[in-house]
Amino acid sequence: MKTNHIVHTHDEEETRQLARKIASHLKPGDVLALEGDLGAGKTTFTKGIAEGLGISDSIDSPTFTIIKEYEGDLPLFHMDMYRIDFPEEELGLEEYFYGDGVCLVEWASHIKPWLPETTLWLVFSVQPDQSRQIGISYTDPRWNLLGKELASE
Repeated sequence: MKTNHIVHTHDEEETRQLARKIASHLKPGDVLALEGDLGAGKTTFTKGIAEGLGISDSIDSPTFTIIKEYEGDLPLFHMDMYRIDFPEEELGLEEYFYGDGVCLVEWASHIKPWLPETTLWLVFSVQPDQSRQIGISYTDPRWNLLGKELASE
């Protein structure tokens, strides 16, 4: 999958700001795959998505619960697949991926074969100056409007 855009954020607020911008494009059934090392900004990004969806709950990583659900303008399903060894085990993921909410999947590569083809991929990396580089990839033309917004900045 080719990276369509690379965005740099310099602090947590800029990461949340990017996420709020992306949240304004989200629709029921959207799946965002978040990849990156521990501390790269995945949960901070998720906090921004939650803000953009009108969710005021405290957001933290669902590492041990696997899936956390939040109610907002759209339901948000925050998933952490880091500890999943056998994604084929019955987790009911299809119900979430093709449901009425938005899914954010941390460590999504662990379940890549089960993700919809329309998944928006975000790869986070920490730069030497502690800023974040976020590679954004998609194949679904529905994301082209977001891509145009990102390209114009």
